[in-house]
Amino acid sequence: MNQLTTVQKLKHLFSLPVVVAALGYFVDIYDLLLFGIVRVPSLKDLGLNVDTSGTLILNYQMVGLLLGGILWGVFGDIKGRLSVLFGSILVYSLANIACGFLPHFPFEDKTIIYAILRFIAGIGLAGELGAGITLVSESLPKQLRAIGTSIVAGFGLLGAVVAQLTVELTGGWTVAYFVGGGLGLMLLFLRIGVAESGIYKEIKKDSHVKKGNFLSFFTNWKRFIKYSKCIAIGLPTWFCIGILAVMGNQFASSLGITSINPGKAIMWAYIGISAGDFASGFISHYLKSRKKAIFYMMLFTIAGVVLMLYGGTKTENMYYFYCAWLGLGTGYWAMFVTVGAEQFGTNIRSTAATTIPNMVRGTLPLMLIAFDYLKIYNGVIFSATVVGSLTFALGIYSTLTIEETHNKSLDFIE
Repeated sequence: MNQLTTVQKLKHLFSLPVVVAALGYFVDIYDLLLFGIVRVPSLKDLGLNVDTSGTLILNYQMVGLLLGGILWGVFGDIKGRLSVLFGSILVYSLANIACGFLPHFPFEDKTIIYAILRFIAGIGLAGELGAGITLVSESLPKQLRAIGTSIVAGFGLLGAVVAQLTVELTGGWTVAYFVGGGLGLMLLFLRIGVAESGIYKEIKKDSHVKKGNFLSFFTNWKRFIKYSKCIAIGLPTWFCIGILAVMGNQFASSLGITSINPGKAIMWAYIGISAGDFASGFISHYLKSRKKAIFYMMLFTIAGVVLMLYGGTKTENMYYFYCAWLGLGTGYWAMFVTVGAEQFGTNIRSTAATTIPNMVRGTLPLMLIAFDYLKIYNGVIFSATVVGSLTFALGIYSTLTIEETHNKSLDFIE
């Protein structure tokens, strides 16, 4: 293996593909989490039910992410990684700008309109991370992949913090949507100078290589198991975000807290996730193992969940502290997406890296259905415990049994 000098490492880690992917994921996360942050004030302003309409709209967005993940993943393998980075950001930027105009729409009940716009935004948001991680993974030397993708995710996840601060500083949820859409359109100009992945260019014109075949994950048993394990590794992340943070206001009464602001819960969780994502790449690099890094961070997260729900959380700030703890633990998100990209060949790598995180996001409606059903008779604490136990059990099993990909060459096809 050729040893890189410090200057060469820095040149690779702060190259244009890494910088642009990081900025793109920043805007992506800003827009992805914005509805969760403005859910309560926006629905109240529109005269909609915070709980029922809020869950419906969130589910529409997550289904959009699920379908968009397939669409953009296949597109990225057939047409190239850059085409996804341009197309996806245009779709979700325009959808978010439209959300800012919702109060002026000539409809009395805006639930379905809001849901459709978040569905369209979800489709667009689905393409950003997978295409960015794929491009960066294929552009960097293999010994720097973990650190490079961690930089992308660590910086990108700060978008959730900026989204919350934007809402607080502007005092209006509509302005926050306009800002998110505007940032996305501005980013399109930055992407003009980014080059396509060299590894992908080698197979792009080869008509004998079948590219972007989503069904190939289901036609081969070994590949299907590997794909399923990649998805399962990410489940605990969206349990912590989608239930414990986004639905944080529902835990207030059970914990004896006056109120919990979901927007602040999300913000503190993503401060933790950003720090965790920066750290996960270096931990993986130091341990020379993706699996060990993810496994240890999962154990840290489980400790935080137990303390949050059963450790006597009695104040709003203590709840936010545990949200940051859970964020730090689930900061293996970039590592999990990188593992998904590294498991599969160049001809379906974009499809894998884009669909896997969105399959995880797409399971949130199922988690919410189980959570809402169980809490009717057992309360939110027990309900969250059951759903969380299942997600962590699947995540840990998959982490321990999947193939190690540290320093694996990506120059292969399926």
